[in-house]
Order: sequence, then structure tokens, then C-alpha cells
Amino acid sequence: MNWNLNESLRKSAEKYPNRNAITFENKNITYSELFSQVECVASNLVNEGIKSGDKVALILGNCPEFVISYYGIICAGGVVVPVNPIFTKDEISYILSNSQAKAVIANFTLEPIIDSIKLELNQIEMLYYVGSKKAEFNWEQLIVNKSKNNENPLIMSEDLAVILYTSGTTGRPKGAMLSHRNMASNAESIAKLVEFKEDDRMLAALPMFHVFSMTVCINTTIMSGANIVIVQKFNPIEVIHTIFNEKVTLFAGVPTMYNFLLQLKDYSAEYFASMRVCLSGGASMPVELLQRFEEKYKTIIAEGFGLSETAPVTAFNPIKGIRKIGSVGVDIPGVTNKVVDKFGNEVPRGEIGELIVKGPNVMIGYLGMPVATAKAIKNNWFYTGDLARMDNDGYIYIVDRIKDMIIVNGYNVYPREVEEVIYQHPAIVEVAVLGITDKDYGEIVKAFVVSNDESITEDDILHFCKDKLAKYKLPKQIEFKKELPKNSTGKILKRALNVEQVKVN
Repeated sequence: MNWNLNESLRKSAEKYPNRNAITFENKNITYSELFSQVECVASNLVNEGIKSGDKVALILGNCPEFVISYYGIICAGGVVVPVNPIFTKDEISYILSNSQAKAVIANFTLEPIIDSIKLELNQIEMLYYVGSKKAEFNWEQLIVNKSKNNENPLIMSEDLAVILYTSGTTGRPKGAMLSHRNMASNAESIAKLVEFKEDDRMLAALPMFHVFSMTVCINTTIMSGANIVIVQKFNPIEVIHTIFNEKVTLFAGVPTMYNFLLQLKDYSAEYFASMRVCLSGGASMPVELLQRFEEKYKTIIAEGFGLSETAPVTAFNPIKGIRKIGSVGVDIPGVTNKVVDKFGNEVPRGEIGELIVKGPNVMIGYLGMPVATAKAIKNNWFYTGDLARMDNDGYIYIVDRIKDMIIVNGYNVYPREVEEVIYQHPAIVEVAVLGITDKDYGEIVKAFVVSNDESITEDDILHFCKDKLAKYKLPKQIEFKKELPKNSTGKILKRALNVEQVKVN
């Protein structure tokens, strides 16, 4: 099968020309209009010198221009390199240099940064700024007229489509190379699993430069002929009003987003009346949070699992059938998950091991990093670095990241287990647990908590936990914070807490 992201758009444009593809700030773009603009971008990029395999950096927030540029680059045979627009100059410069980006499409607010980077990097030939007043570099020139006498290249399933830079916990981020097969097959699996229909309305509040949004909110929605309802960035009040006013049927978010929506006091289930299902990924969803959210808004959250390297989804709870709260579900169509020991042998059901993944969604490899690629992909299986267990029905339970496991006096402590217990306390809004070096025990458990009750004490939390956790799992230190550090998708950054802790020590 020839999986091709651009073909997905073309087919939807032919089938549903007058349906809305994008809704943004009370304006609509139909599939016919979207495809026409994408073809203009593609033909003008080819005319400017973009060839098959050339990298084009896309440094935009959530907006129609992101979607149009994304498909335009792909249609031209180029490779999309999405970059977080709030990155520093050094972070952007590294990605542009490492990917050898030939062109950049960015928001006009980044002109000073990108212009200075261009002086340092010889390979950048073209710059286009969305919202720029400079005619020379204005993105608008790409969609005004379709360049003549340019034929778009033939795109094959194995051709590179996207390079996603994974946030490096140590050292520089790695560029995960994803083919059309990787991206389109994953979108197809999600469309089947969630039973996407052309009358669905998917809210895109997750950052579009992130793979979760790219696959679930953009590619799957476009493939299904459905409507992407875009909000520029996640704001809980704006999001809940958009869901209500636009009659949104599908919402994809990370647990922190659901937590913020849960904290809204003046909103009830009527605001989610149109919602068919909510999807959660990006980080493990605390069971207590899921149950409270579903109770308040009378909707269901289906939790799944994925990584940048797997385009991203590998498992999801079924929308119809048995949903096991606390699990990330079962294999999505066409993908196989397995739990193995350190030698790569499958462990008995119920035992903890490393989760590995095989399927058409597994990346080609890391850009320019053959050693890291060989370490991550063995015999076509991608080793996730996540500890998990699988029950007799094939449902997967993420235990923790291998590197996050805490060893207290020889005993294994999984931070998520401790977090789940602390989350059950009614005064706790957020919690992150990690291991702190200790001269007597090797490591001890420390909890960073955000509370909605200023009177709560460390002893209150310990007393709450002591009947629910073995003594060695109890936090030896608890630090109260006003908020926990998060990345652009809202995922709690434990490594930032680790850095803070090292500085304190």
C-alpha cells in the first residue's frame, strides 16, 4: 500500500470539496480551498528550488498557515522539520543546522532571530514569514499564484516526510526521521480506532509542532474529511467555550490540560454535551484525575500511549468495547506491543519489563546517529525505554520510565505508583515524584506537590499515604510549589525539577 500524506488530503478534497477543513477565529477554509492553497505553496517552493528530500523548517504556533505549509512542503517532496516557536536562538539554530534545513517558514516575530541564524548557516536559502510586512519574505507570496510548468514529484511510502526533534534529557535532541508510511499508517489506525467521521470536529489545542497534534489533530482529521477547529494555544476557559460554541466532537489533550479544565469552577457537563470522546496521551493520566474529570463533564477519556519515534501512537483504549482505566489500552490496528526482559525475551503476562513496539509506524532512525538508532531499534522492534506490564487481555499498563525508577536501599520504587496515591488526596492539584541521592539509602523518594489548600502540611500528606504505600515507598521529603515546570504540551518536566534539586544540594 502506498501511504502518502498528500494523497490523503487530495482524496478528501475530491470527496468533500465544500466541507470545512479548518475553522479558526470564526473563519472557515473548505477542503477545496485548502488543497488549492497547498498546491500553490508546493509549486512555489519547487519553483524556488526545493527538491525531493530537502528540509523545510516550520516554526509556527497553531494557525491555518501551519496546516497549509505542512502539506505544501510535503506535496513539494520536501521534509517538514517542525520547531517550537518559543525555543531560544541556540535551540533553533541547532535544529536548523543539524537538519540542514534549506528553507524556513516562521512567524514574523522570529525575523530578528532567524535572520541572524541565516548569517551563520550557509545552507538556508529561503525565508518566509507569516504576517511579515516585507514583501520579499512574506509567506503570502506562496499562496497567491500557483507557479506554472512545475510538476510535483512522485512521493513513495518510504520517503521521508517529517523530522521530529525529541527533547533530549541528556545532551542535544535527536532528530527522529518519520516516513510517509510511518505518519499515514498511524493516522489510518487512529481513524479506525476512534471511528472518525466526516462530520466530526476535532479541537486542535495541542501544539501543532508536536507529533500528538500532528497525527491525531491534523493528519487523521484531514484523512477522514473532518473539521480541524484550531485554537492558538491552550487556555482552559477559551478551550471550554470553543468546545461549546463550535460543537466540538473530539478533543485530544495531555493530562495537564484535563487537570486545568477540571479546576474550572463555573462550568459543568453542558459544555461537553457535543463531545463524542476525549483522547489523552503524552504522559500517564492519573486515575483519580480521569475519574474526577469524567464525573464532572459526563464524558469519557480514552487513554493511549505513544512516542515521537512511533509517529506517535502504539496503543489505545477501545472507544467501543472494554476500557480499562489506568491502562493505555491495547495494540492499535497494524501495530504490536510486547513487554520484554533485558535480553529481549517476552516476560509472562503481569510481569514488569521494557515495552517494545513493532509496526509500520516505527521511525526510519535518528538523523545522522547510527549508533543511537541501532541501540533503539533491534530486529525491527523499537525499544521505548518505558517499563510496563501487560495483562492477560493484552491491555498495557505503563509503570514508569526506566531512567525514572528509584532504588531505595535495594528496593525498586516506581514514581508513578507514589504519584497515583498522592493524587487521591482531595487537596492535591499536581504532583511529581523523583529520586534524590542519599548517603544511607542510595536514593530516597521526594515529592513535589501543588495544592489548592494552603493549610495542608507535609505530615498531612504522609499520614494520607502511610496506609496505602509500603514504608520504603513513602516520600522522605515533600516540597510545596506554586506550580510545576512543564514543556510546551503541558507535560510535567521532571528533569527541570532534578536540575533545581542538584542546584539546591
